[in-house]
Amino acid sequence: MNPLFDKAFEYAGKNSKWFEIRYMERETTRAMYRNGQFDGIDNNRESGIAVRLLNDSISSAYFDTTDWDAAKTIIDVAVRKSKFPGKNQIGIGREDRASWKIAQRKGIRDFPLEEKLQILKDMDRIMESEGAPMRINELLDKQMKGQYANSSGSNVSWESGRIQYFYMFGVGTGEEFEQSTGQFGASMGYEYLDEIDLPEIVRNEISVLKKASQAKRPEPGTYDFVIGPEVSGIVAHESCGHPTEYDRIIGREGALAGESFLTGKEFPYRIGSEAVSIIDDPTYPGSYGYYQYDDEGVRARKRYLYRNGMTSEFLHNRESAAILGVDPNGGGRSSSWDMEPLPRMSTTYIEPGNFEVDELFEGIQRGIYMKSFTEWNIDDVRFNEKYVGKEAYLIENGKVTDVLRRPVIETNTINFYSSVDAVANDLQFHAATCGKGDPEQGCDVWLGGPHVRLRGIRIA
Repeated sequence: MNPLFDKAFEYAGKNSKWFEIRYMERETTRAMYRNGQFDGIDNNRESGIAVRLLNDSISSAYFDTTDWDAAKTIIDVAVRKSKFPGKNQIGIGREDRASWKIAQRKGIRDFPLEEKLQILKDMDRIMESEGAPMRINELLDKQMKGQYANSSGSNVSWESGRIQYFYMFGVGTGEEFEQSTGQFGASMGYEYLDEIDLPEIVRNEISVLKKASQAKRPEPGTYDFVIGPEVSGIVAHESCGHPTEYDRIIGREGALAGESFLTGKEFPYRIGSEAVSIIDDPTYPGSYGYYQYDDEGVRARKRYLYRNGMTSEFLHNRESAAILGVDPNGGGRSSSWDMEPLPRMSTTYIEPGNFEVDELFEGIQRGIYMKSFTEWNIDDVRFNEKYVGKEAYLIENGKVTDVLRRPVIETNTINFYSSVDAVANDLQFHAATCGKGDPEQGCDVWLGGPHVRLRGIRIA
């Protein structure tokens, strides 16, 4: 894929005890409409090679040149640095020779620009006709490919495409103003937009916001809650996925993106009731964070981060796995060729249970149904957290009744998961862009879950 890949491989082999070579190429197109006006289109194509060396310590080199003398000079700097005393741990697990590709029925490269712009224009008109004066619509596609090889025998090539649609709109004025955002994405071609009904989603969302802007806030007190998949998804991502990234646990991300409440805890550690299991699975079909091998050439697999209320597994790249003394588990992700792979999430969700959704409402005398959220907050160790409802209703004697405005769950991770007593069998996902690192890397992810019931949540 790059004329210098083989040269870099051969040269690194002569100058290191262990090494890896990673090539990534990414082509993106982003177009936006804002309040009825075309706001621009951006096309970007980038590619380059990363070389990581292990001698007395770990060192990396990055270059996007096709001139070998220039590339060799950059690698030589990394070779010298790798001979300084330091950490020299790299996790070696199953090493494969493989190739994988995501099929596209409506190829990203073939989809006409005028059709992309028409989709944005149509969505803007729908929002305006439904009474949303503030509107943003954005369509993003990515076509990516790469190759990874190391001195242990791995050689993996891959090609992937992703589609993302993002919107934001607001309704009302003054104290009655409410806004909503939506992010939808998958790893496939433009057939993805045929699989979701964006016009219907937006019409329903605007109707929900109008009703919420006129509704009353819930009275302070203790309520049982039923949360929808959008809420259970953000909870799984923020209070399970992030604190189980092992670089956070050992403090490496402390000054950048936070730490973890699991630091110093015995393993396994109880985080909640036995009804709670949370999975991260890069191989979930169609996922916005889908991959078969991570950016360190490690085969991806399903990982139980929490299982039956206990910590079960951490997210690792090769380096963090070596520190803990376990095999890498396919969690090393990089947003670009010039970024190091960090322990990252992909598709993180609360595992479905055995209850029907309707059963969760039965037996609730006084409760709140928080179907979606408009705001969330969580502290740097992923423990104290807050979720504010967007579409929400009162539950009375097992029935969903009045619309509520902005009910707030303000609790901590242990109390939240300890309050869970029933998990439904439905499962839904939402796309997101997860930020981490310095320089910051935005990685594409899915987060999701089923409907979940919580008992005895106090709201002020």
